Amino acid sequence: MKSYTTSAVFGIARDIPVNYVTRDNVDGALVNNLTRDKHVVIYGSSKQGKTCLRKHCLQEEDYITVTCSNRWDLGDLHSSILKMAGYELELQKTKTVSGKQKVSAKFGVSIKAPGIGEIGGELGSVNDDGKSSTVTSSNLELDVYDANDIINALKVIEFVQYIVLEDFHYLPNDVQKDFAIALKAFHESSELCFIIVGVWLEENRLIQFNGDLTGRVIAINADKWSDEDLREVVGNGEKLLNVTFDGAFIKDLISGSFESVAIVQEACHNACIRHDINHTQKTLTKVGNGLDARTLIQEVVNAQSGRYFGFITHFASGFQETRLEMHNWILYPVLIATPQELEEGLRLTSLNKTIKDKHPGDKWNPGNLTQALQSTASLQVKKGTVPIILDYDQTKTNLNVVDRGFLIWLEYQEREELLSQNELPIQ
Repeated sequence: MKSYTTSAVFGIARDIPVNYVTRDNVDGALVNNLTRDKHVVIYGSSKQGKTCLRKHCLQEEDYITVTCSNRWDLGDLHSSILKMAGYELELQKTKTVSGKQKVSAKFGVSIKAPGIGEIGGELGSVNDDGKSSTVTSSNLELDVYDANDIINALKVIEFVQYIVLEDFHYLPNDVQKDFAIALKAFHESSELCFIIVGVWLEENRLIQFNGDLTGRVIAINADKWSDEDLREVVGNGEKLLNVTFDGAFIKDLISGSFESVAIVQEACHNACIRHDINHTQKTLTKVGNGLDARTLIQEVVNAQSGRYFGFITHFASGFQETRLEMHNWILYPVLIATPQELEEGLRLTSLNKTIKDKHPGDKWNPGNLTQALQSTASLQVKKGTVPIILDYDQTKTNLNVVDRGFLIWLEYQEREELLSQNELPIQ
């Protein structure tokens, strides 16, 4: 029997977990749509397996990955795509019509040919007979804000891989909207396919930014983990470690996890450690008997207490001090809601009524609330709350919690104390 460490089986892994579970409605949907020449959006709460899903369904050589930054504009995003595709970029003195500096793009590859050594230059190749040949082209002068220039540059090098945009939600809203416009050009003027990964619960986010993407984008919801899926995760881990979890323990763990695969994984890891199981056992070993699943769940989410407290403090302060303190008041319905209500999402009408009934200002305007809600993600990114905890679904007008650990953490907090700290009314 092959031996595994407990950390390799349970817990949060950088690579695909060895106890990975294939979900037909998720993995199957992604695989089926990869060949449809459409862009794919993988969305869901944080730590729900979005990146692992992509890695599991694609070979590493099939794609390039660009990790988005909150400091980027559209030009930065396009430039990063070109760099990951192999281009070397250099700013030019010439400017575009809009006043932006143009960029010189040189394909920076070098290869080794038998008996010849390394081939430099802009493009290089090796023929079937082992001899080398080079294809030389002048530097491309590009406007990195123009999707057409990016398409042409990738066509020059016959680029055919998928382009994965990780952490798309970190981009400022305006940049997300700009890219949604550019994405239509990528679809119509090239055979390039993007796989966009983001933390949100809104199925049609990109379509909302650009209605012309309807029919051109497929959305894959990676957020849902059924009880059966989670039991399979545990079951796969049991086989790898040669252990068996107490049935009552696993039942309580799954029912209290709010469908969070990360919490189930981490709690199982901690349960094994409590029984001094650090690697695969020589004989079948029972785990979980005598342990309280709720206590282990609480330990897992409490490890994030500093981040959750920091989120509340930073979110409440908003982008700057304002008379209505809208972001602080957005927290009010969040802090008084039950975990079940938060899991379903708080509707705009409910948010408006709850806040209006308690807000001391005499110039309350629902438009101010909507504007503040639309900036929830960008505010968190600016304040360093990574991954984000709240996100606003503009299609369904729902405020969603996209960190399931936060739902559970709130359940164990003194709500009155949290409200008091933010100078919000206590029920």
